[in-house]
Amino acid sequence: DLQRQDLEKEKTGVFTGGYAVNPVNGGRLPIWIADYVLMTYGTGAIMAVPAHDQRDWQFARTYSLPIREVIAGGQVEKEAFVAIDRGTVVNSTTPDGLFSIDGLEPAEAIPKITEWLEAKRKGRRAVNYKLRDWLFARQRYWGEPFPIVWVDGEPRPLPEEQLPLRLPETNEFKPSGTGESPLANLATWVATTDPATGKPARRETNTMPQWAGSCWYYLRFIDPKNDSRLVDPAKERYWMPVDLYVGGSEHAVLHLLYARFWHKVLYDIGVASTTEPFLKLVHQGTVLGEDNQKMSKSRGNVVNPDEMMDQFGADAVRLYEMFMGPLEAMKPWSTRGVEGITRFLDRVWRLIVNEAGGPSLAGIEAEPSLEQRRLLHQTIKKVTDDLEALRFNTAIAQMMVFTNEVTKLKTRPRALLEPFVLLLSPFAPHIAEELWERLGKAPSVATQPWPEYDPALVARDRLTIPIQVNGKLRSKIEVPADSSEAEVVRLARQDAKLSEWLQGKTPRKVIYVEKKLVNFVV
Repeated sequence: DLQRQDLEKEKTGVFTGGYAVNPVNGGRLPIWIADYVLMTYGTGAIMAVPAHDQRDWQFARTYSLPIREVIAGGQVEKEAFVAIDRGTVVNSTTPDGLFSIDGLEPAEAIPKITEWLEAKRKGRRAVNYKLRDWLFARQRYWGEPFPIVWVDGEPRPLPEEQLPLRLPETNEFKPSGTGESPLANLATWVATTDPATGKPARRETNTMPQWAGSCWYYLRFIDPKNDSRLVDPAKERYWMPVDLYVGGSEHAVLHLLYARFWHKVLYDIGVASTTEPFLKLVHQGTVLGEDNQKMSKSRGNVVNPDEMMDQFGADAVRLYEMFMGPLEAMKPWSTRGVEGITRFLDRVWRLIVNEAGGPSLAGIEAEPSLEQRRLLHQTIKKVTDDLEALRFNTAIAQMMVFTNEVTKLKTRPRALLEPFVLLLSPFAPHIAEELWERLGKAPSVATQPWPEYDPALVARDRLTIPIQVNGKLRSKIEVPADSSEAEVVRLARQDAKLSEWLQGKTPRKVIYVEKKLVNFVV
C-alpha cells in the first residue's frame, strides 16, 4: 500500500473496454485496472476523481482521460485541487435540472447527494473499516519493549512495580540480521529471573514499532510528570479531544487508524473520556523541488532551508512557505517566489520606517477615514478566519492587499498600522516584533491581544451572484447584499446574457441558493 500511495511512482493501467454508469447523471465511466488503487480502501474498486485526487490526476494525465472539476477553487488543469473543504461544488446538476448541489460547500453537499441517492434507491450510506493486523516484523533496538518474561516456555507479565521496562544502555543496536531484535544479543539483559518464583527466566526480546507510543502520546503530553497513572482524569477531561491533527496522507491508513483503535480501548476501560481522539485531520502537502519533482539528493534538487534563511531571512522563508498554496497541496519550490515575498516585507517595513531608517510618523496620529477602517476590519476578519481554517496563503494575500492600499496613503494612521503588525506577527514574527518597537509599543508583540473586527465595517454592500442554465455558469450579476430571493431572480431574468441562453424558452424551475447562485432549469 505504501508503494501504491507513492506520488512519485509512475501510474500504469489497462482499459478493460467496459463502462460503468454514474447513477446521478447517467454518464458512462470507463473502467480501468490500475496499479495505484489501494485494495484496502473501500471495496478496492473506486470512483476516480482526477480533479481532486493527486494520484487520480496523474493517472488521468498519463492516459489522456477527462479531468472534470466538481469543486471550484483550484487550477485542475495544472494539479489536483485537494483542499476540497475550501471550495464550492460545481458541475453537479442532474440532466433534468431537478436536483442540484451546485454552489454548496462539500460538507453541505455530501449529505444532500446521499439522501437523494437513497430516495431514488440508487445507493445507501455505509461506513467501511478494515483494521489489519499490525505487523511487528521490523525489529529495532529502540522499539518499545514488551514487559514479558518467559519461564519454562510460558509468558508471564512483569509486576506493576517493575514498570516501565526500560531499554538497556548499549552501543550494540544495529539490526541483528537474523530477524530477531538487537536486544536478543544482549545476554546479560535477556537473562533474568521470574519475579514471582525466582526461577531463571528469559526476557521477551521482540519490540513494537517505535511509533507505537505515538498512538497515545497526546494523552501523556497532558500530564507528563504523573508517576502514578497515564493521565489525571480531570486534566484529560479538560484537554481532550485533540482539536487538530496535521500529518501526511500515509497517516490516514496507518497511524490515525491505530491511534483511534488504542484510544477506543482506553475509552472502554475508563482511561479516556472521549470516544474519538481527534476532532480534525489535515494532510499537509509536500514541498517539491523547483523542477516539480520530489526532492532527493540523486536528482540534485534539494533546497536547503538554512541556506535560504541565510540569503533571505527567516521571516521571508517562513512567509513564503505559507504563501506557496493551500496547506494540503503539493507545491514546487521557487526561489523567485521567496524574492517576491522579500519585496513584500520591504514594503511592510516602509509603512513604518522611512528611507533613513527612522520612524515614518507623518500623520500617524490622524483618524483613519471610513473606507480605511473598512479595509482594516475586512483584513482583520479575513486573516482571522483564514488562520482558523489554515488558509495561510489567502490570509497573506489579504495582507498584501492591505499593504498596497496603505502604501498609497500620504498619511498612515497609527490606528491602521498597529493592528496590522499584530496580524502579521504569526506569519513574520521577527519583523513584526521590530516594527512593534518602532511604533513605540511595549512589551512584546507576542503578548498582545488579537485584533477584533467590527461586523458593521465588514458587511458587504453588494454581492456577485453566478447565473446558471441547467447547472452551467452563463453569467454573473451584482445585487445589493440584502436582496430577497424574488429580487435576485428578477434581476437575473433581466440579464442580457441569460436571455441569449434561454432563447425564448420558459424555465421549468428556478433553483436559488441564498447569496450564492441562481440556476434556471430549461
